[in-house]
Amino acid sequence: MQIFAPTRHASHAALVALVSLAPVAAIRAQAPDSAARASVSAASSSAAATRAAKAKPVEPFAFADFTWLTGNARTTENAVETPAFTGEFRFDVSYIAQNHDPADHTLVGTTASGRTGEIQLQQLGLGGDFHVGHVRGRVMTQFGLYSTMTPRNDASPARGQWQLDNAYRYISEAYGGYHFDVDHGLNVDAGIFMSYIGLFSYYNFDNWAYQASYVSSNTPWFFNGLRVQYFPTDKLKIEGWLVNGWQSYGMFNSTPGIGAQLLWRPNGNLSFVSNNYFGKDWLGLDRTRVHSDNSAQVLYRQTPDAFVSKAAFTFTFDLGCESGAGVSCTGNGTDPAQNFAGWMAYHRAWFAHDQYALTIGGGMINNPGRYLVLMPPINGATAFSGTPYFTANPGDPFSAWDGTVTFDWMPDQHTTFRAELNHRAANVPYFAGPGGVTPPGGNTGAAGSNVANWAPDLRKSETRLNLALLIKL
Repeated sequence: MQIFAPTRHASHAALVALVSLAPVAAIRAQAPDSAARASVSAASSSAAATRAAKAKPVEPFAFADFTWLTGNARTTENAVETPAFTGEFRFDVSYIAQNHDPADHTLVGTTASGRTGEIQLQQLGLGGDFHVGHVRGRVMTQFGLYSTMTPRNDASPARGQWQLDNAYRYISEAYGGYHFDVDHGLNVDAGIFMSYIGLFSYYNFDNWAYQASYVSSNTPWFFNGLRVQYFPTDKLKIEGWLVNGWQSYGMFNSTPGIGAQLLWRPNGNLSFVSNNYFGKDWLGLDRTRVHSDNSAQVLYRQTPDAFVSKAAFTFTFDLGCESGAGVSCTGNGTDPAQNFAGWMAYHRAWFAHDQYALTIGGGMINNPGRYLVLMPPINGATAFSGTPYFTANPGDPFSAWDGTVTFDWMPDQHTTFRAELNHRAANVPYFAGPGGVTPPGGNTGAAGSNVANWAPDLRKSETRLNLALLIKL
């Protein structure tokens, strides 16, 4: 997870002083008092260098190695590195087998993968970070399934013109900003940036598992708007957001989303993060949403020369609700409860000098009203169209759980070969069955609409085998 751009605090004055004093000291060496004057000159230069070193603040979170964290890339080297640009290349290709073997090869309820029984390019990302003086910026593309799966989960482009889902579909990150030398750093950025609500990264290479649990998969991967990152110390980040909405390219109404992140890493073995959001994220409804996402990550074993070279665990819990326009947070007799509660936990162990890793984890959610449940793509349904085959009305029940076992082989810092077994279940039919979610002749009529003499085949559970090759340069 990129939390700041490299700053360029240069002790220019001290360097100029040292260079200019060197020839003067050499000339004066011929004088009788040269030793004393040279001593004064050296002391003065040393004091200037010391003052410059003290003036340069320590980079945030640079005091320890945090590549063990889920959501953080483990790479420490970049293929392209210049004073003004750090390049980045990401590649994610997978083959997924699902136990029901849907006829239309379509998976339901996931943002990590969309097809089954096929080799598919999930993401191809090209871009990197720009850093010139105090100016900073980042761009990352998203070609592959991400370019269709992510935009269809945003209903905001239905408001107004210019097809925002098409305008942004090939961009996962694009922002520019400015770095201020305040304490350990102050960054102001505007554009599309990652949210990290739900702990896991949008990019599968960075994560301990390929299929994140619902708490991560059903919460925002990105925001479009403004953020301010302030680092009062090298162990603490305070970040504020003013955004268009909950993972939305545009605004759902006249109210922007606001939120904040507090990230604290007291030492190299602990990381705590809390994300909190407030907004109104329904088209045509005056309905308020609040959400709190909180995670802890703990590295409790680090023995590089032992067979088990490292071990860590994470725990995340989320709480949220909506109120107004016929719903309430807890239910009041007339307006049904519309809320979200969930958790996920993972344990990971690394072996043989971190070349291999085994992760076991999973989680649960309860979301009456289904406002954070990913809309199944039945007959081409999207977040905007919805579908009568799977409603999201006030009071509609939805509870689900999952479990995952992931094995990684990492021959170098840039490559991961991943095999993962994942089981998911819900209290209502939700996952694709053998008949799939696509009408026999393909999508028919308006997106998500009823099709005569046909119904999707939805089941209460699924089991998947995920095989993936993940590369980051």
